[in-house]
Amino acid sequence: MTDDDLDAAPERGRAFYGRRKGKRLRAGQEERVAALLPRLRLPDAGPLDPPALFPHPVSAVWLEIGFGGGEHLAAQARAHPEIGIIGCEPFVNGVAKLLRAVDDHALANVRIWDRDALEVLVRLPAASLARVYLLYPDPWPKRRQRKRRFVSDESLSEIARVLAPGGEFRFASDIDDYAGWTLVRAARCPGLRWTAERARDWTAPWPDWPGTRYEAKAVAQGRRPTYLGFRREG
Repeated sequence: MTDDDLDAAPERGRAFYGRRKGKRLRAGQEERVAALLPRLRLPDAGPLDPPALFPHPVSAVWLEIGFGGGEHLAAQARAHPEIGIIGCEPFVNGVAKLLRAVDDHALANVRIWDRDALEVLVRLPAASLARVYLLYPDPWPKRRQRKRRFVSDESLSEIARVLAPGGEFRFASDIDDYAGWTLVRAARCPGLRWTAERARDWTAPWPDWPGTRYEAKAVAQGRRPTYLGFRREG
């Protein structure tokens, strides 16, 4: 079976992420997960109305898929209080870290889904998001694992569907193979256009990029990140 075959016939029910839990949460983390997460978690079923998820009017809604420890999402939420941001992350330790930032900085513009991001994408209306982030996703480097990569024809089609015209899909990875994988699939996704015009456009981060701890670790280990931006056309 080729990589294209895996995209054309995705295995329903497969997980795009690894473990759900790491080391045991500290008492304060457990308390936030128990008390704060239910207030911020998206509804379990039914269509989603993104602006209505937030307690105050928002000018646009962004989505971050796999927010890890939440440092990028929290930084963007603090910098853009007028934007509503939905974060998807099944790893409970990462959710706990984001909840601390939400609590410490009283972030009212954050909502969370602690399961598979595709479950959110399919429930969103068309043209309902201004930006989607996928930053340093699990590369699943072995060939037999690549069907578990989040980027596929199916997922990019959903991302293109939910982006408003002119909306952005931002992807970052320190794995060259995954960057190439994403470019190939984005090139055949109707409605998504790679915005790069020169080399610096994919080797330098976006102007409003706060960085992540994973990125700093990758650079320290000699891996060079790639930053890909795509715009929704039509």
